[in-house]
Amino acid sequence: MAAETDTIFALSSGTLPAGIAVIRLSGPKAFEAAELLAGQIFSGAKASLRTLRRSDGSVLDKGLVLGFRAPKSFTGEDCVEFHLHGSKAVVSAVFNELATLTSLRLAEAGEFSRRAFDNGKIDLVEVEGLADLIAAETEMQRRLAVEHSFGGQSALYMAWAERLTRARALIEAELDFSDEEDVPGSVSDRVWMDVGAVYAELLQHIQGAQGGEIIRDGFKVVISGPPNAGKSSLLNALAKRDVAIVTELAGTTRDVIHVDLDLDGYLVRFFDTAGIRESDDLVEQEGIRRAKRAAFEADLVLLLEEIDSDPKYTPEQPQGTMLFIGTKLDRHTVSNRYDVCLSIKTGEGLDALRTAILKQVTSTWSGSLVPNRARQLQYLKEASNFVAEALDGGQLDLRAESLRIAATSLGRITGRVDVEQLLDIIFSQFCIGK
Repeated sequence: MAAETDTIFALSSGTLPAGIAVIRLSGPKAFEAAELLAGQIFSGAKASLRTLRRSDGSVLDKGLVLGFRAPKSFTGEDCVEFHLHGSKAVVSAVFNELATLTSLRLAEAGEFSRRAFDNGKIDLVEVEGLADLIAAETEMQRRLAVEHSFGGQSALYMAWAERLTRARALIEAELDFSDEEDVPGSVSDRVWMDVGAVYAELLQHIQGAQGGEIIRDGFKVVISGPPNAGKSSLLNALAKRDVAIVTELAGTTRDVIHVDLDLDGYLVRFFDTAGIRESDDLVEQEGIRRAKRAAFEADLVLLLEEIDSDPKYTPEQPQGTMLFIGTKLDRHTVSNRYDVCLSIKTGEGLDALRTAILKQVTSTWSGSLVPNRARQLQYLKEASNFVAEALDGGQLDLRAESLRIAATSLGRITGRVDVEQLLDIIFSQFCIGK
């Protein structure tokens, strides 16, 4: 990151052209710079209609100007926003004028959020939640990101850290002042029951990590089976458009093809794979190898075969769940061998399949607070391990030290302690202007 004393500016709204373009300035000279273009700026989030002009007096544009005095702004610094007409020419002209001013420069990726973090306006979990909220494409992604970006997740971690710190304080009080009358006797009954409760809550929270990852990155459904079972036709039917090539020739699909769909607010990623069979074709062999790997790594495998046909493929048990799907119901009768029977030609059974898929997807997340990033999960596991050490017994001072390290690990999740090496990586994932 460049000097934090600089005043930075960037486009903080969407891709141009647009109805409105929001240009944000943040830093010690934000008001001074804005007033050179638009005249006096009122603080307190009061909008005023102003004409922006170049230094020679020529008009740049007319729009709303809002001022936010530190610390009552997103970054915690003086901030000004120009709400202008969203053309590339207008934004470019304003940028060119701002760039001529001393100590002003274009913001780097994520620099507004980095300054908000540095000034204590948001923590790392809220930063990551904000990034997820901006990128959210489905309702469930939005809901999970809101919990993170608006402080719900951070409050949970801070509460755990505070409970562990309080337990440690009571333990150390007993160690240091055991002869004093105003210090209670053994802290075991008072402390270890609550530490045990924190440990149970941590483990339950960690178990929800897979659900958080699925909501954020999508639920992976792999369509597998022998050639001509209707895999590509099913993908096209689910997507309601031609995604995969469909022919009567076995081996038409050679590679993994995927499409992302929004099912009741959940991101579900469907993968069509090569038909599994014995083949001397080297290209098809590679497609089959990839198909088997995709099926093993899937959250859900749809194993297709034509109803009443002889089983031609017994897959390796996937990491997730498997549903057996009988296809070409228009040629056959319903069979109890399958979880769902369907016909792509008539559409019969497709709603039942969607319902079965949604049942699997919705079971991954109950709507509770869950971690959704590997970094968060790493520190949660680290904290739970040290809490477990403290609960296992031993010398009281060593158990207190384990509680201290556990609380520190929770603090690293929110960025309150010792995370400097992570910051550049996290903030570089943001777009310019955020």
